[in-house]
Amino acid sequence: MPELPEVEALSAYLSERLTGRVIARVQPVAISALKTYDPPVTALEGRTVGPVTRRGKFLDIEAGGLHLVVHLARAGWLRWKDSLPAEPPRPSPKNPLALRLRLEGEAGDGFELTEAGTKKGLAVYVVKDPAEVPGVARLGPDPLDPGFTVEAFAALMRGDRRRIKGLLRDQSTLAGVGNAYSDEVLHVARMSPYKIAASLTEEETVRLYEALGGTLRDAVERSRGLAAGELKAEKKLGLRVHGRTGQPCPVCGDTVREVSFADSSLQYCPTCQTGGKPLADRRMSRLLK
Repeated sequence: MPELPEVEALSAYLSERLTGRVIARVQPVAISALKTYDPPVTALEGRTVGPVTRRGKFLDIEAGGLHLVVHLARAGWLRWKDSLPAEPPRPSPKNPLALRLRLEGEAGDGFELTEAGTKKGLAVYVVKDPAEVPGVARLGPDPLDPGFTVEAFAALMRGDRRRIKGLLRDQSTLAGVGNAYSDEVLHVARMSPYKIAASLTEEETVRLYEALGGTLRDAVERSRGLAAGELKAEKKLGLRVHGRTGQPCPVCGDTVREVSFADSSLQYCPTCQTGGKPLADRRMSRLLK
């Protein structure tokens, strides 16, 4: 799933290519991806694109007073095309195309939104105010906001009895962090994903805050200037524990372990994060019986 660093890079990439351009045509293909109907997506046509920004994991493309807000979900992606096909896209169960946006001009450039797999979660909204999008309205503070201080972070932890892994992923608590970067942040902070947020000491809170900001800023910097098609590969190369089950930890050399859930998993290093003790993985234990 694209998270804060990839969406930040996408917003910068699109800003360079969209700002000041006029939208010629918007063609929805997967109707299930379209979450709003008034205004219709065709209302974007003829409008000039203004700022392209990120709101948590959402892309926000402003155009003449309207906002095209996109959430790429788990398997969605944005593909830039220097020359889009002239013929209209045709819906098909085998076609991953969800929406096509063409700009005015002879080149016929623009972008396509695609989504692989059968579980469809990609969401497209056309609204007058981004706050009309439920997921945007409930976003917590952005960890890269200059105003997000260690004191503000400590206030989020205080009294919260959830495991820190779940808290970091909760978009209403903290905007933009998902499964991958929460694993990475906790590894940098040398902290168990099962640790209870309210139990953090002052030193641990500062360490986690610094790991959060540092990990995300490093990922954003690595992604800066990359084309949309290169961002997924860059993310994978930059991860130290997430998605690397069975591989050696780059810090201590211990084997990266995994805990599996119904529809996701987390990865961690026992030596760096849990005092050398593997975390219980009940799902895997049942499979091995």
